[in-house]
Amino acid sequence: MSAAAGEALGVAVLLGFLAQTLRISVPYALGAMGCAYSERGGVINIAIEGIFLNSALAYTLAAHFSGNAWLGVVAAVAAGVATAALHALVTVTFRADQITSGLGINILAVGLTRFVLKAVFHSSSNSSRVEGLPDWNLPGLSALPGLGPVLSTPLVLITIALVAAAWWVMFRTPFGLRLRSVGEHPEAAATLGLSVTRLRYAGVLVSGALAGLGGAWLASDQHSFTDQMSAGRGYIALAAMIVGKWNPLGGALACLLFGAAETLQIRLQGSAVPNEFLQMLPYLVTMLVLAGAVGRARPPAADGVPYDPEEQ
Repeated sequence: MSAAAGEALGVAVLLGFLAQTLRISVPYALGAMGCAYSERGGVINIAIEGIFLNSALAYTLAAHFSGNAWLGVVAAVAAGVATAALHALVTVTFRADQITSGLGINILAVGLTRFVLKAVFHSSSNSSRVEGLPDWNLPGLSALPGLGPVLSTPLVLITIALVAAAWWVMFRTPFGLRLRSVGEHPEAAATLGLSVTRLRYAGVLVSGALAGLGGAWLASDQHSFTDQMSAGRGYIALAAMIVGKWNPLGGALACLLFGAAETLQIRLQGSAVPNEFLQMLPYLVTMLVLAGAVGRARPPAADGVPYDPEEQ
């Protein structure tokens, strides 16, 4: 093989690795953005795992019965918002422990999705095949070597746009400023006439909508729903948000790191590396990066602290 051919092959392999990393990072990035919005408002949201599951099943059901993938996306977002609304009701209105609520929703989602899966598709493991979102094939993007097919996927482009929009809304708009204020000092925000309850609800519901898109991606990409298909992605998204310092852009960049670890795991399958080590690689990277970043990351001051206006 000539040097030029070897260089071309290396570039092709690198572009293929980047494309797969970008594709895998989509649900992580959507979940991390959702976590950032919820926690900037002062509500810890570890229910992203459950939202992924509920919204993926909602996509599958809607696409199965309608034959329309975009109706599946609408159903997934609606399911994500509904699940997030339950978390907001328990934590914001009734001021229950936020970690317990999130874990409860995750456990509920596992049982509920398995029950519906059995009732509708007569299987406790997977659904029938459903339609996935069609590629957009935008001029210029689809022709890019290696990255073209990935950038033609609708939810990839939507996620990239949402990362930029989420950063702008959070740090450049009055809503973002108010949301961050109730996450830092809700008492001071309330004295200025802001509704802490309403803003916290808004943050949690936005997180549900974004994670709902993540669930839609999982079901659309696999063309089906599989029992517990989120496979810990919600927890990795939460870790990415912490590594990204509660910033939608930083969280998305951290998701690329975790996506690269998962891509490496896939590429190394069949090699001399033990399969058990490969399966733990994404989670090992998550723990190592989180351990290195958590000491330098400062959460919002009122993150996880219930607000009771009657006590003020």
